[in-house]
Amino acid sequence: MSGHLYIVSAPSGAGKTTLVRMLLANDSGIRLSISYTTRAPRPGEQDGREYNFIDMGTFRAMVERGDFLEWAEVHGNCYGTSRPWIEAEMAVGRDVLLEIDWQGAQQVRRQFPSAIGIFVLPPSAAELERRLTGRGTDSAEVIARRLAAARDEMRHVAEFDYVIINDELQLALADLLSVVRASRLRLDSQRARHPGLFADLLH
Repeated sequence: MSGHLYIVSAPSGAGKTTLVRMLLANDSGIRLSISYTTRAPRPGEQDGREYNFIDMGTFRAMVERGDFLEWAEVHGNCYGTSRPWIEAEMAVGRDVLLEIDWQGAQQVRRQFPSAIGIFVLPPSAAELERRLTGRGTDSAEVIARRLAAARDEMRHVAEFDYVIINDELQLALADLLSVVRASRLRLDSQRARHPGLFADLLH
């Protein structure tokens, strides 16, 4: 039996993290993959909850062993997704969700072609700018840089299987839940999850 692997990506300001948190609260059958990182924990962060915090030597050893499904270096810190943990979860039929960017998604799809890619978009460019500006904590220069990065990320939307437009949060959540539920109803998934039923009915 094998679980599903879901990849959720989005530009900053699209509401991906909120949607993923709500999905996990509404569907106990999905496990969120917790990334490994070499950066120090921020105030309030807990090892094993936000990230698995490790030192650079340990991270490099994991890279050498092939323990990461995907990994990247960002601003001098490394981030990686555990291959053994994901494979173990999926082997016992549990679904796993990765909240990663489009570059990580490309790496994952090369090794898991059956992964289900979901991209979250804002309802408009103006709304995206409003959300990024509305935080009130960043300078105009930082906001401009984030908008440029968001536009670059959104150019990769065609690489994903499903697109959710996050205009109204509850509707976007319903769409996300629909993708998950529909994927579980595919013939190959139902056969894997209910072999006894298929054997009984189709003998």
